[in-house]
Amino acid sequence: MAVSDSKVSLNTVSRPTLERLPGYLSHLKACREKGLSNISATSMAESLKLNHVQVRKDLSSISSGGRPRTGYVIEELIEDINCFLGYDKVNEAVLVGAGQLGRALFSYSGFAEYGLEIVAAFDIDKEKIGGEIKGKPVFPLEKLGDLCRRRNIHIGIITVPMDQAQQVSDLLVDSGILAIWNFAPTHLQVPERIILQSENMAASLALLSKRLNEKLHAAATSPDAAK
Repeated sequence: MAVSDSKVSLNTVSRPTLERLPGYLSHLKACREKGLSNISATSMAESLKLNHVQVRKDLSSISSGGRPRTGYVIEELIEDINCFLGYDKVNEAVLVGAGQLGRALFSYSGFAEYGLEIVAAFDIDKEKIGGEIKGKPVFPLEKLGDLCRRRNIHIGIITVPMDQAQQVSDLLVDSGILAIWNFAPTHLQVPERIILQSENMAASLALLSKRLNEKLHAAATSPDAAK
């Protein structure tokens, strides 16, 4: 049984907890596939290599279904997490930028599992306009506002080059978009009412490369390496 909305909201759950919830959900679904019906926070923590106190705290913040000795009913906990994250509702989104990254995101069928459906792509390239991606249309950018308002779409995904991203962001905001998922490697200026989530792959790659170089350097300079 889910914790009531009056007691818990996205604002009262920490970001680290929110980031862990999809991992819990995937693990629970895998357990369900194996035929398991109940699971404990301790068991989940051991499987996911996490602290059991943290896992128990995370789960108690979004579900009141835990019971002594029996733990959680897996099906009910899956429902609680889906409900809390909004995965039980279908959120339509538009994508701007039908290049390689945009097409890859558009073609990814796994988004449906998380309640996201990309209904259309937009571009300024005449060779892309009028085409389809997985059976769904690529429209000219000037039709963005009309479609968003007509279908009451609130999520916009940006996969355009860096120098076009701010202009596209402004257009999405003007079209009634409330949340932007930005894949362009640049910082966007948006009104306070807009939810902005940026995925800077260049920054992630830089961090990955730096940590790899440090690890290789440490291995090369260790006593064992000299043997």
